Amino acid sequence: MENSILREFILKSIGEDLGDGDHSSLACIPWEAKGKAKLLIKEEGILAGVSVAKETFAAIDNDLSCEIFIEDGNRVNPGDIGFHISGRQQSILKSERLVLNIMQRMSGIATSTNQYVTRISGLKAKILDTRKTTPGLRFLEKEAVRIGGGMNHRMGLFDMIMLKDNHIVFAGGIEKAIEKTRDYLKKSSRKLKIEIEARNLDDVMRILANGGVNRIMLDNFNLEDTKEAVRLIAGRYEIESSGGITLETVRSYAECGVDFISVGALTHHIKSLDMSLKAI
Repeated sequence: MENSILREFILKSIGEDLGDGDHSSLACIPWEAKGKAKLLIKEEGILAGVSVAKETFAAIDNDLSCEIFIEDGNRVNPGDIGFHISGRQQSILKSERLVLNIMQRMSGIATSTNQYVTRISGLKAKILDTRKTTPGLRFLEKEAVRIGGGMNHRMGLFDMIMLKDNHIVFAGGIEKAIEKTRDYLKKSSRKLKIEIEARNLDDVMRILANGGVNRIMLDNFNLEDTKEAVRLIAGRYEIESSGGITLETVRSYAECGVDFISVGALTHHIKSLDMSLKAI
């Protein structure tokens, strides 16, 4: 994660929450009062966001002291203590909700991702995220996917060419979409990988006949057609399965021999991991 982006996000989030002051704490907690709190884990999963929490505490009060017991990427169970935070009670209270919001969300994503990764253990396929992320939180959500053992598909529209169904329709068809894209990359002197979506086996055949791409995405293919597409494509281009793949079906798709499986639900169907920050 780029430090400048993270710090900008933290400062903006603090401003959103703090406004003109934490009046609940100001009303009953003296400025000089010191205290300690613990991150209490309430649910089994993969912990994520510890490094972000440390930066958040430092941004709110550089005098806060954080003692880490469990680092990002480790499995946690109910009753585990992730860290202790010590210092001004007012500062701990200012930090509490922001830290929990970040860590619960990131840990939920990391936990879900790890479930998919574990489900296809021993096979060559890699689990990818998508651009179905929360605006402004993409860098954190994609970091959580990595912590959970997955891979980032692309960070945005800028770092890979992805020719989806609407691009193909607007461009005038598969062949024209590829041709125009290759001309664009040549004229702009950009070196970006090209991925193109196939909606059926006929699309796969047209893409193979044309060539000029790096990866073919099989969108909403059933298992039978996925196996046939892999037979046709294997060794020529990377193969990605996508579209409605669940924990129950992910291994079956991986067994077809695809290289990647993208799962939008990792970041847009999120169940946060339960945890709390408790005063000691």
